[in-house]
Amino acid sequence: MSGWDNGSKGRSVPSGRLSRLGQFGRLAGGIAGGMLAEGARRLADGQRPRVGDMLLTPGNLVRVADRLSHLRGAAMKLGQMISLDAGDTLPPELSEIMARLRAEADPMPRVQLERVLTAEWGREWRIRFERFDDRPIAAASIGQVHRARTLDGRELAIKVQYPGVRGSIDADVDNVATLLRVSGLLPPQLDITALLAEAKAQLHEETDYRREGAEMEAYGRLLQGNDAFVVPTVAADFTTDNVLAMSFIEGVPIETTAGRSQEERDRIAARLIGLTLDELFRFGRMQTDPNFANFRYQPATARIVLLDFGAVRAVTAETSEAYRRLLAAGLSEDREAVKRAAVEAGFLGEAAVRRHGDLVDRIIDLIVTEASRGGPFDFADRRLVPIIREHATAMASDRATWHIPPTDTLFVQRKVSGMALLAARLQAKVDVRSMVPAYL
Repeated sequence: MSGWDNGSKGRSVPSGRLSRLGQFGRLAGGIAGGMLAEGARRLADGQRPRVGDMLLTPGNLVRVADRLSHLRGAAMKLGQMISLDAGDTLPPELSEIMARLRAEADPMPRVQLERVLTAEWGREWRIRFERFDDRPIAAASIGQVHRARTLDGRELAIKVQYPGVRGSIDADVDNVATLLRVSGLLPPQLDITALLAEAKAQLHEETDYRREGAEMEAYGRLLQGNDAFVVPTVAADFTTDNVLAMSFIEGVPIETTAGRSQEERDRIAARLIGLTLDELFRFGRMQTDPNFANFRYQPATARIVLLDFGAVRAVTAETSEAYRRLLAAGLSEDREAVKRAAVEAGFLGEAAVRRHGDLVDRIIDLIVTEASRGGPFDFADRRLVPIIREHATAMASDRATWHIPPTDTLFVQRKVSGMALLAARLQAKVDVRSMVPAYL
């Protein structure tokens, strides 16, 4: 979630089906106009414009990010869901969109907030609080968070869902997919039907605030007695379908710990990686949204605050076993076994291995060689990234081999990639190799 801009008055969330469809229409029209202008400019310069060049202009990128930020809900969330580690894996043009979507969300204006809370709590809801801050402390894709103190002295963080978000999920996902198709960013032969269905299901779950509250309490029980983490508790008397009230827990943004000692940064990253391994191999549940805003840090207690449990998913035994085989093959430095496990897990498609075997072997060799080095792994050392990206880009240019992994694997990998990205932001060094055997 992004912080509230003190200069911002907020923008109302379009809540009706027609108003949201109109926003997509405005976006498509703005992109088309931008393409025409860019095409004319290139022709005037004596160039032969390509559709991709005309589409991915800075102006069009800003239009996309701005409109999806305004829509919030599934439109913005879907962009965030595919954005982790974008700087390393996506073209620079797409990375810019995704960075804006991660960083920005327009809060509701006060009059819309008042209307939502009156519908949830009744007209006299303010008399239940000693203090309720109308200015949100965070605003994200599905809701915004306010701080409040109840009459009995409880400090609460109250997440309020944007109006119309739940009812717009299916149409928003379909509209974003259509934009991706029309733009040419997705090849027509790539079937994303199953992925879209799973995205819709996940987003419907994320808008169920009572479910999120139950997941939060479940995580509290799983981590009971673990001094490394702290989980908020649900305030059931203020929680509804569209409002989630929880204890307010002090903490600083997790990425601000990048300025602390190497030892402390290493410990923070190791604990988060350990939690991910617990989720994958022990808990059978994983919080699959690794947005940095979902983690805060308490310098005085050295504890990590875990927030936002809307994206918790069950980890199937099949998915857990697939990762176990892949990690075991990597630890044994058996490159052929790594390749087989990667295909079985769905990371690699058979067509890619068949048509680009040399590139696949080179990528696996680079990863296994680097991971086999003794001692802590330096997440800040990104020297391999451009080399791997170059090989992967060469394979990706062959659209006939494009392949979508199983949706369960995609969501787990989203968390794994997010934790690696956070460890890199902290410039942490963690002996991951010594942590893994206990789970195998």
